Amino acid sequence: MKQPATLTLLVQSGTLVTPQGLLEADLLVQGERIKAIGQGLPVAHDTRVIEAEGCYVLPGVIDGHVHIALDTGIYKTPDDWFTGTRAAACGGVTTVVDFATQFPGQTLREAVGARLEEARDAVVDYAFHVMVTDLPSGREGELADLLELGTPSVKLYTTYRPNYYADDATILRLMETCADLGLLPLVHCENDALVTARTQALVAAGETGWRYHGRSRPALAEQEAIQRVLFLAEAVGCPVHICHCSTARSVALVAEAREAGQSVTCETCPQYLLLDDTTYEGEEPWRYILQPPLRDPEEPDRLWALVEGGMVDLLATDHCDYTREQKLAADDFTKTPGGLPGLETLLPLMVTYGVAEGRLTWPQLAELLSVNPARIWGLWPRKGALLPGSDADIVVYDPEPGGGVRAEGLHHLAGYTPYEGLPVQGRVRTTISRGQVVYREGRFTGRRGRGRFVPRGPGPVGFGAGGDGPSAGSVCGG
Repeated sequence: MKQPATLTLLVQSGTLVTPQGLLEADLLVQGERIKAIGQGLPVAHDTRVIEAEGCYVLPGVIDGHVHIALDTGIYKTPDDWFTGTRAAACGGVTTVVDFATQFPGQTLREAVGARLEEARDAVVDYAFHVMVTDLPSGREGELADLLELGTPSVKLYTTYRPNYYADDATILRLMETCADLGLLPLVHCENDALVTARTQALVAAGETGWRYHGRSRPALAEQEAIQRVLFLAEAVGCPVHICHCSTARSVALVAEAREAGQSVTCETCPQYLLLDDTTYEGEEPWRYILQPPLRDPEEPDRLWALVEGGMVDLLATDHCDYTREQKLAADDFTKTPGGLPGLETLLPLMVTYGVAEGRLTWPQLAELLSVNPARIWGLWPRKGALLPGSDADIVVYDPEPGGGVRAEGLHHLAGYTPYEGLPVQGRVRTTISRGQVVYREGRFTGRRGRGRFVPRGPGPVGFGAGGDGPSAGSVCGG
C-alpha cells in the first residue's frame, strides 16, 4: 500500500553521525524531509517510531559511480533499475549516480532522455553523469544542454576503443568547454597504448586466461593517464574528478595537484582497499575481472593510509551486475566483461574494515559515503545531510551482529560476490528514502517506481566549505 505523503516518523534513541561528530538525539521526519533533531521532540499520536537504541544513524549513502542496466555496445548487464536500486536500498544506499551513455548518432539530450525512461522503475533516487562519446568539433555547444537537464558532469575515457575512447585533443577540447560552462568532467584514466601493447603481447604468448588479466592493464598505465589528464585540465582551468583510483600513487598524483592549487577530486572503491592481485592466482580468478584490475598485495594498505589521511574524497563501487554465467563463458580475459557487483556491500564493508578496524571514525565514514559525494556531485544540501530541510534519506546501522558476505543473501542478479566469505561487523537495520522505509530488519519494503530523478546543480557545491547545513527554506526542490 502506498504510504501517505504526510507520514511522520521518529527515529528514536540513536547516535546520529554528522561530519562534526556523534550526537545522541532523536530525528523527526515529516513527509519527505527531516523536520527536526533533538531530544524530547513533540510528536503526534500517529507518528511511527523507529527504535534506534544502540545503533548509528547516518545520512543515506550516495554511491556516486554505478552502472545499472549497463549497455556498453559490446556487453550488457541483465539487471534493470528495480533490481539495481533494490540492492542499493538493502545496503543503505539511498541515492545512486549512474550514467547516461551517448550512443552513436544520439544528441546528449536524447541520451539523457533515453536513460530517464529506463530508470522509471527505480526504488531509490538517482542522478546521472553523461558519457560523451560522439561530439565532434563544432558541436561543443550541446554540452550546455546538460546544465538545463540537471546532469552537469561529463564522463570521459582515455581507453576502451572503439566505444568510449577519447584522444587527448578531444579531451582538451571538451574540458575547455566544460570549464566555460561550469561542468565537471570525471575521467577513467588508463593509457590506451600501454594497455593495448601489453594485451597484444599476452595474446601473442597465448596467455589470455583470467589469471593474466591483471598483467594486461599495468599500474603505470593508470598513473601516466592520471598525470596527463591533470596536466590537460590544469592547462584550460577545468576542475576534474579522477575515477576509481586503484593505486596509492594515483591518489598521490591527485593530492600533489590539489596542493599546487588545482581543483581536483578523486575516488577509490572497496575492491581496491580489500582485495589484491593474488586472487588471479586462486581457484576462481573470473570473480575479479574489472578495469582497472586489482593490484599488488601492498597496495590496499597504502591506499587505506591515504583514505585515513583525507587524500581520497569519496568511496564508490563502480557496480556492474554481470552474472556468473557471463563471467564464466570463456576463460579468456579479452572476452570477459569487466566489472563487479558491490552496491549492497559498500556500507557494511566500509564499516567493518574502516571504522571497526580503527582506520576511520564514524564521521569520516559519513563524509566519504554521503557528505562529500553530495557536495562534489551537486546534490548538497538536499542529499547527504542529517539536517532539518534535507531529504529524509537515513540509514540505521546496528554495529553488533557479526556475519559474513554471502552471495545467496544479496539482492543483485550476479549470483556471486567478489567478497564471498569476508567477515562483516554489523548490518543495515533500516533504510529510509525520502521519508519512506524501503528496507527494515532484513526485508525489502520499497516500491517499484518510487525513486525520483534528482536534477543536480553545477558542482562541486560548497565542497570543503565546512559543513554548513540547509534550512527548510534553502533546500532545492524537484
